[in-house]
Amino acid sequence: MTTSVRAEKHTREQILDAATRLMHVSGYRGTSLDDVLRESGVGKGNFYYYFKSKEELGYAILDRIVRGFVERTLEPSFADPSRPPLDRIHRFLDGVLETQRQRNCVGGCPMGNLASELSDVHEGFRQRLAEIFTHWRERLTGALREAQSNGSLAPACDAGRLAQFLVASLEGAILMSKVTKEIQVMEMCVGELKAYLAHYTTGAPA
Repeated sequence: MTTSVRAEKHTREQILDAATRLMHVSGYRGTSLDDVLRESGVGKGNFYYYFKSKEELGYAILDRIVRGFVERTLEPSFADPSRPPLDRIHRFLDGVLETQRQRNCVGGCPMGNLASELSDVHEGFRQRLAEIFTHWRERLTGALREAQSNGSLAPACDAGRLAQFLVASLEGAILMSKVTKEIQVMEMCVGELKAYLAHYTTGAPA
């Protein structure tokens, strides 16, 4: 990679870093381009070299948030096919909990925050966010169906509905932890989700 290419990449990441920090606190609509320029120290001309608009910047931030969630939480939980599927789901639940613990319950879920703010006012963002939550649900559904196949999860369980319940419950738990600033709320909710899952287990090896 040449020096100029590295510099361009650094400048783009500098803009994304600043905008992500601001939007995590103030939201997409509450963050102006002037705020981003001031926070990043990048001039307006440089900004428009990398991003044609605030909307394009928003999509880039969303893609970055999704990539981070997939790489740090989703994939590590489900990547090892030798682990029993229910163990993978438990590992995922624990990973989400640990992320909130590390953040001291500040900020909530970036994807959930954007979904709450923009789904009713920006169709493009709504569709992109819907795709993300669908992918999340599908990974859980796949693991649940695998557990049914190996006999550790009851056949009567509707894997798709249960996966949707897990996603919705986790998002609600993150929101409540953000509001109360108490990690115990998140810990309790994750514990209850594991207990709920246990009602569908058959006692066979996971």
